[in-house]
Amino acid sequence: MLRFDPFSDLDALTRGLLTGAGSSRTPRFMPMDLCKIDDHYVLTADLPGVDPGSVDVSVDNGTLTISAHRTARSEESVQWLANERFFGSYRRQLSLGEGIDPSAISATYENGVLTVTIPLAEQAKPRRIEVAHGADRKSIETKSAG
Repeated sequence: MLRFDPFSDLDALTRGLLTGAGSSRTPRFMPMDLCKIDDHYVLTADLPGVDPGSVDVSVDNGTLTISAHRTARSEESVQWLANERFFGSYRRQLSLGEGIDPSAISATYENGVLTVTIPLAEQAKPRRIEVAHGADRKSIETKSAG
């Protein structure tokens, strides 16, 4: 099961605002969706314009880390009329709970969207338990005293 800590993102945002780290041109977050489908979780994150070679997904000590980088255009002959796209490094971390199979996590990056599939471990998957029927029941006879 994945543990979601809504306060970790809030803490990171507060630190960024209070310390003045970053600028208006540096990305502050990576929008993502997370859902459970059957026996796995699917995480999708928007990373438009990111170099596919810079996308990194890793798992260490129960923490899934996603990072990527978008390089700024550095052409000196450019005269900007509008320059609103963010550039720099993106990073997002999630705590994986018990019952996840970290060795089977897979990821794809296509059309600016990163998709990470996080499967449940075999022991965490729901399973049906067969109930044995007593077809060979034997009755116990008792003798009455008397």
